[in-house]
Amino acid sequence: MRIGKITENALKRSVLKLLRTEYKDVKSAAVGSDCAFSSNKEAFSAVSTVTADVSDPGFYAVMKAQTALFSQGITPDHVTVSIMLPTDAEEKAVKDIVKGAISAAKMCDVPYAGGHTEVTDAVNRALVTATAVAGKSEGNLALSKPEAGEDLIITKWIALEGTSMLAAERKENLSSRYPIPFIEEAERFKELLDIRAEAAVAVESSAGAIHDISSGGIYAALWEMSERAGCGLEVDLRKIPVRQETIEICEFFEINPYQLLSGGALLLAAKDGESLVKMLEDKGIPAVVVGALKEGNDKIIINGEEKRYLESPQADEIHKVL
Repeated sequence: MRIGKITENALKRSVLKLLRTEYKDVKSAAVGSDCAFSSNKEAFSAVSTVTADVSDPGFYAVMKAQTALFSQGITPDHVTVSIMLPTDAEEKAVKDIVKGAISAAKMCDVPYAGGHTEVTDAVNRALVTATAVAGKSEGNLALSKPEAGEDLIITKWIALEGTSMLAAERKENLSSRYPIPFIEEAERFKELLDIRAEAAVAVESSAGAIHDISSGGIYAALWEMSERAGCGLEVDLRKIPVRQETIEICEFFEINPYQLLSGGALLLAAKDGESLVKMLEDKGIPAVVVGALKEGNDKIIINGEEKRYLESPQADEIHKVL
C-alpha cells in the first residue's frame, strides 16, 4: 500500500463496509467526515496520527484532532495522546512531545488529559496519536450534508501546516536559496492553525458544511466535500488562496502546494458564499469563494483556459520531503 492516508476505495472496502455490516442500524462516520459520533449523537471523537519525521509531532497531532471537532462546531472536552517510541529514543524525546501536545491543547483552551507512552521495536521513529473527545453538542455540523448549488469558500490560506513543517525541519536546505527571515516567517505559519474563530462564524451563518483541510491538501478536501454532497463541483484554481512563502518552498522541494497538509484552513459550503465571506472578513479572517458544488458527478478544476478533472485523493506531498 502507498505511504500516507489509506485510499478512498480501500477505506470503503475494508473499513466502512465492515462497519455497515456489523452495525447495520448505526451511522457514525463516512468519507469526508471530520469526526465520528455515537449512535445517539451524544458523543463525538476525532483521531490524528503524525507519522512524518518532524520535531514537534505532539503539537501537530493534538492540533489536528481538536481542529476536526472545532470545525464541526463541537468543543472538545479533552484530548489524550498515545506516544510510541523506538528503542533508541531518549527520555528527552518524551518530554518534548508532551510539551508540544500541551502547547497545542492550551492554544485552543482544551484540557490535556494524559494518555499512553510506550517504547517498542515496532516503530523506527516517534509515532504520536491524539484523540479529541466531546459530549453532546448543540448546533454541530457533523450530520450536515452539502448540496449542489452551494458556493465553496476557503478561509485563510492552503498548505499552512505543511509549509510550517518544511520551514522548521529543512531550514538549512532552504537557507541555500532564501534569507533566514523569509524561512522563519514560513515557520510561524504554525501560529495560524487555530480555526476556532472561522468555524464559529460558519456555524453561526448556517453554512451547509465545514471541512477541515488537512492530509492530501485542498485537492483531497474538495474531493471529499463533493463525495459527501453526492454531486460534482467546479473550482477556479487561481482563486485558491496560497501564501508566497508556500509557493517558493514548494517550488524548492518540487512538490504540489495543492496536495500539501493544509491544517489552519477550512473548506466551507454555503448557499450565499459572498455573504459568508463578508462575515468572515468582518472578523478579520481572510476568505474567498473559489467555486461551487454542481449537479452531476464531474469534479472540474479550471485554470485560465484549461479545464481538467480532479483526481481522487493522493498521498500527501509532505511524505516526499519528510
